[in-house]
Amino acid sequence: MLDEFKEFIAKGNVMDLAVGVIIGGAFSLIVASLTDDIIMPIVGAIFGGLDFSNHFLPLASEVTAGTLAEAREQGAVLAYGNFITVVINFLILAWIIFLMVRGVNRIRRKQAEAPAAPSAPPQDVQLLTEIRDLLASRK
Repeated sequence: MLDEFKEFIAKGNVMDLAVGVIIGGAFSLIVASLTDDIIMPIVGAIFGGLDFSNHFLPLASEVTAGTLAEAREQGAVLAYGNFITVVINFLILAWIIFLMVRGVNRIRRKQAEAPAAPSAPPQDVQLLTEIRDLLASRK
């Protein structure tokens, strides 16, 4: 069983997946920062200082806090502002991935369009072609 596990881990697909997960995790931090630190303040400025991150509805009567973090400590809250931020994060990430896939597809199409130069036929085929041409010219 240990040998099968080693064989499984040694396959290239597993390593590619591991690299993808690690890069994806780091990339998600970049997208979160882009959304939280750049896009959401701009959206807030456009909508008159609206900050989505602290918008919530208290679901318990004892919740009186002004920020989401404090409200969560006091009781149940419906954090719709946080949900809006997560949706914006997703849309940004989906758009970036779409652009990346689109670029890769363009590169693949260009490679497929450029046909490889035909290689010279093997020597025996060249000889047979010459013999055929000579026989045809004798008639």
